[in-house]
Amino acid sequence: MRECTLPCVYMQQSFSFLFLYIFLGSRCNSGEEGRKRACAAEHLPGLVRARAPCEAPHVGYLTLSSQTSQQVSSAEVRIGPMRLTQDPIQVLLIFAKEDSQSDGFWWACDRAGYRCNIARTPESALECFLDKHHEIIVIDHRQTQNFDAEAVCRSIRATNPSEHTVILAVVSRVSDDHEEASVLPLLHAGFNRRFMENSSIIACYNELIQIEHGEVRSQFKLRACNSVFTALDHCHEAIEITSDDHVIQYVNPAFERMMGYHKGELLGKELADLPKSDKNRADLLDTINTCIKKGKEWQGVYYARRKSGDSIQQHVKITPVIGQGGKIRHFVSLKKLCCTTDNNKQIHKIHRDSGDNSQTEPHSFRYKNRRKESIDVKSISSRGSDAPSLQNRRYPSMARIHSMTIEAPITKVINIINAAQENSPVTVAEALDRVLEILRTTELYSPQLGTKDEDPHTSDLVGGLMTDGLRRLSGNEYVFTKNVHQSHSHLAMPITINDVPPCISQLLDNEESWDFNIFELEAVTHKRPLVYLGLKVFSRFGVCEFLNCSETTLRAWFQVIEANYHSSNAYHNSTHAADVLHATAFFLGKERVKGSLDQLDEVAALIAATVHDVDHPGRTNSFLCNAGSELAVLYNDTAVLESHHTALAFQLTVKDTKCNIFKNIDRNHYRTLRQAIIDMVLATEMTKHFEHVNKFVNSINKPMAAEIEGSDCECNPAGKNFPENQILIKRMMIKCADVANPCRPLDLCIEWAGRISEEYFAQTDEEKRQGLPVVMPVFDRNTCSIPKSQISFIDYFITDMFDAWDAFAHLPALMQHLADNYKHWKTLDDLKCKSLRLPSDS
Repeated sequence: MRECTLPCVYMQQSFSFLFLYIFLGSRCNSGEEGRKRACAAEHLPGLVRARAPCEAPHVGYLTLSSQTSQQVSSAEVRIGPMRLTQDPIQVLLIFAKEDSQSDGFWWACDRAGYRCNIARTPESALECFLDKHHEIIVIDHRQTQNFDAEAVCRSIRATNPSEHTVILAVVSRVSDDHEEASVLPLLHAGFNRRFMENSSIIACYNELIQIEHGEVRSQFKLRACNSVFTALDHCHEAIEITSDDHVIQYVNPAFERMMGYHKGELLGKELADLPKSDKNRADLLDTINTCIKKGKEWQGVYYARRKSGDSIQQHVKITPVIGQGGKIRHFVSLKKLCCTTDNNKQIHKIHRDSGDNSQTEPHSFRYKNRRKESIDVKSISSRGSDAPSLQNRRYPSMARIHSMTIEAPITKVINIINAAQENSPVTVAEALDRVLEILRTTELYSPQLGTKDEDPHTSDLVGGLMTDGLRRLSGNEYVFTKNVHQSHSHLAMPITINDVPPCISQLLDNEESWDFNIFELEAVTHKRPLVYLGLKVFSRFGVCEFLNCSETTLRAWFQVIEANYHSSNAYHNSTHAADVLHATAFFLGKERVKGSLDQLDEVAALIAATVHDVDHPGRTNSFLCNAGSELAVLYNDTAVLESHHTALAFQLTVKDTKCNIFKNIDRNHYRTLRQAIIDMVLATEMTKHFEHVNKFVNSINKPMAAEIEGSDCECNPAGKNFPENQILIKRMMIKCADVANPCRPLDLCIEWAGRISEEYFAQTDEEKRQGLPVVMPVFDRNTCSIPKSQISFIDYFITDMFDAWDAFAHLPALMQHLADNYKHWKTLDDLKCKSLRLPSDS
């Protein structure tokens, strides 16, 4: 039971019966239910004449118990870490006369659980609003003879409480080309929205609900921010908030007191609180930016110059704030004055005597963990004459590091740098400090995108493909569904490789060509290309002979693997797996690749290509992590899908002897083969893309180029007898095969681009439905430019990788396709075309 108020006017009996019908329920039956309706209908005319004793002069109220309306209760709203309680929404209806439209809004309020008042005159409306401070006001704008709706709106807007109120204008139905259809006069008068006359309770209800979940809740959250700013204003520590490009947006009074500036002198200006005469300022800013632009918090100590001209030493903590689209939108700096010690006084004296404003080294360069003290050698440096004595204190724990018997290669490198620092000039020591800081990062091979003119398509692709997506945890779960292991069509499976239908066999005759059309095979096999292409390719490479398994077992294995690919996926289905298998087989046929790998490597590569995306859900790792899926929990948000593909592939293979292709090989061979397959599938994870490419270039391309320059032979195998090199070659090969679409002939490239875009569109749609972070906002099906996304993908991921692979495997045809396809996408982008082709080409 809840309270609602009804307008104190007479209703016609027809309306009374209609509302009573809605009020009691929509079931028309006899007996007790019918008697309740008849009793209520009998007393309704008396009820609508009643007035509440506290009514305003021009506003009528009636208390009525409702069985169908929701309970009036407070709603819980979250804004960041704050949990707020929002009181029931209050709505004011301003209608000079009651009609079906006002009744529609009244009953919509009742259904939504809102508290509703109605006013008949501008005076009573203003009086009621100033008393209640309604969140939503609905004004009748259909007739001008009763009152001027725009004047009423302006009078309400002139009051302070209206700042957070949404005002809706109810207008008469007019054609779209009618002069009165323009919303500009309404906006100028102070209205927020326009509602085309519709007395349906459902239409009114939907409009109010949209306003509540849109403007009203946004305004409620904004009002809550006042408490946060109040807390900041009373905080004793200096706080500064800047935009992502370091323009100052807020400073608190403590900051003003510390720096001697008034906020009006700082707001809207670019951050420049370090002394301009500081010769190391650029290096320090570069170090700070390197850290915070990756979304990491930076802490350190530096000198800042106050308005008066004197320098103060501050301990600074800079925290990036992730905003819309998962990008850094603000930086929050927390600043405290450092305690004055004898050492600090000496530094101040050096600054004053030498006129040099070099900063102290940031505290963030010192690891707090004692186990890392041996490689953490930062300390205060100076350009003064006391530098050698300061340097002697830089390495208190070096002896401990040199006594270690087991060291990682990176530790050895850091030790060498530390030793070199001890006897180096201050300028060299400081440069080596920056080298050490870079070496301590866990993302040595990840390039850093700029932020000024950053292409959103590139940043979204990088963010979506190269991160785990953990921008915000959610309680929503992504439900994984397994494909049923059944055939997808009536097409009969071949008993042997020679028993393939002629239409399929004719297509497979061309499978060794790079221009092989996988989509034609997809069509004639009814979306089962993997079995047919797989049998042909595996036969060509003698896989059955190597594994000592029958062709029947191999065929059963292919059927099981293909059945676990999701045919409903636009991109990650068995056709993609067959395409990657085809590309892998093509690469294995190149002379230098063939000379670098043995047969076990070839078999492992073909199997890895076949299973590399099995049971892919059509969603990225970022999506699964954000959704808190079972797989993300199982694999600790690390290489979630790639780990799942390999684990499931081996589970499906060994659980049934009929499809166990490994059942007859030696255990040692199986373990070696298994590790090679796992390593290759895990290499397809994009977070380590640049690491794999850089290692391949440094370990394969560069030594090979040097060797070729010193000899006349250009076909030296780069991997034979070097297991580490063989691993790098196999990783590079499957990576290139996995994303070879931009190197296919144009028609195939365009088809793949459409499919991957559709899959990303579907993910964005689902993220919005579930309230999850949108990992790649540019992939909105209504606004996305597919040519831009392809250009970004080629520029950022494809070009360098295939340049390196081409230098090794010699692939001139692929590189020509890549150039042609890139030109196609650039042409479309230059013409502002967002689709796959120009409209005239469709």
